[in-house]
Amino acid sequence: MKPLLFTCCLALLGAAPARDVACPDVPALNQQVLAYVHAHLTQQVGRGECWDLPAAALRSTGATWDGRYRFGRPVDPRTACVFPGDVVQFEGVVVAYERGGRRYREEMGHHSAVVYQVTGPGAFVLAHQNVGPVGRKVGLSPLDLRDVQRGQLTIYRPVP
Repeated sequence: MKPLLFTCCLALLGAAPARDVACPDVPALNQQVLAYVHAHLTQQVGRGECWDLPAAALRSTGATWDGRYRFGRPVDPRTACVFPGDVVQFEGVVVAYERGGRRYREEMGHHSAVVYQVTGPGAFVLAHQNVGPVGRKVGLSPLDLRDVQRGQLTIYRPVP
């Protein structure tokens, strides 16, 4: 299975997040979003569109959001912790990376995902659907903030 990697924020092009701080515990609302996502791994949520997963997860927790693509409060990954349960919105993102001697290029014109796991500074595992090999079922893939070539990505923190 070919990994899908994405990268964050035009301001971070070519740079890892500029923070080395310990993050506090995952907020309770994020934990609820993550529990919803975990319970639906390998299943289709809604119509199987990418945004159906974060929308359903936020609705299930009672979180407030605009009902479109602003999934809570924006978080700057350069200065704040990113947590599992945060939502990622991609707009015009192009990612290029090399793994195992092979070059990959991914384009995410308009895509939504949920942070499933934080694996290091600027490195995450995403839960999302309507992408690559997982199709319209919820699957997991890595995200590395250093691989972006262009585009805009916003990370949102769920809010009550």
